[in-house]
Amino acid sequence: MKKIIIAIDGYSSCGKSTMAKDLAKEINYIYVDTGAMYRAVTLYALRKSLFIDNQPNISALNGEIKNINISFSLNPQTGAPVTLLNGEDVENEIRGMEVSSYVSAIATIDFVRSFLVEQQQQMGKEKGLVMDGRDIGTVVFPKAELKIFVTASAKVRAQRRYDELKNKGVAADFNEILNNVQERDYIDSHREVAPLRKADDAIELDNTNLTLHEQKEWLLERYKDVIEKA
Repeated sequence: MKKIIIAIDGYSSCGKSTMAKDLAKEINYIYVDTGAMYRAVTLYALRKSLFIDNQPNISALNGEIKNINISFSLNPQTGAPVTLLNGEDVENEIRGMEVSSYVSAIATIDFVRSFLVEQQQQMGKEKGLVMDGRDIGTVVFPKAELKIFVTASAKVRAQRRYDELKNKGVAADFNEILNNVQERDYIDSHREVAPLRKADDAIELDNTNLTLHEQKEWLLERYKDVIEKA
């Protein structure tokens, strides 16, 4: 069967990663969480104190970017994908509120995006890939055979993020998360470099009122539609 690239873009905390992981597992494709890659760069910058007045120190980060190696592996206990920063499992740390508060600022930097986009495009050369992020269907893989753009109300997304953190035992404040979601929406949509937008040929999915099972079934149908025509 012919393999394709599936690009899933959309707003923060829409559950893109969850649905992309599930779809990749179902159809035996490779899954890449590009948001985790930007989060890993953000964590590196925080650890190296590469921020001045809450803004990235551009020149200092530019000098460090080549020292950042991001890869993915499977947790041997859970079978879930984890993000490695220079070989260290940082999956839980990159999901915290500190990284969430800085990641959009890091993602607006042109050399950071170029650095990561090049890696992402290399990953997709053999196809058979599900990748989620903000600019997969518009910048990374503009010729992807299937493009999905995911949206949901800000309050529902904040609640999902709140529940996720609480389930991990992480202290969380709903209002803080809601503000973060709304701020990231604005920054992601208005940045000069690769702003978040729906590709002209993307299929929109509003999952505000959908269960995980309903989303999975919807995605599988879209995948089957494309494969049948390939």
